Amino acid sequence: MSTNVTQLFSDLDGGVFLEKLAHTLSEVAGAVTDHEKKGEVNINLKMSKIQNSDQVQIEHTVKFKKPTMRGSIIQDDATSTPMYVGTKGALSFHPIKQPPLFDQDSSGKVASIKSSG
Repeated sequence: MSTNVTQLFSDLDGGVFLEKLAHTLSEVAGAVTDHEKKGEVNINLKMSKIQNSDQVQIEHTVKFKKPTMRGSIIQDDATSTPMYVGTKGALSFHPIKQPPLFDQDSSGKVASIKSSG
């Protein structure tokens, strides 16, 4: 199993990362067409292990250069999100190997809370 990239980007910063990226892409594209100069959008992901866990902290940065009439605007926005690392390094916001909390009866309805004993 590999990382679901669409889901990963949706989970970063509680969904705010994708909103920021979409807004940044639109702003830079608009400025590029308005001023007929090149623009740039960079996404940087840095990962570090969270001690004593199967998790990593992902630092995600969106950096852009937006052209203006007389120059450009350069800005970056950095936040971070903890993610679980599953089988073969698959990243997810929720642990994939978490066992079910409830039993189900034959009709598919929740029957009882599982005991760990």
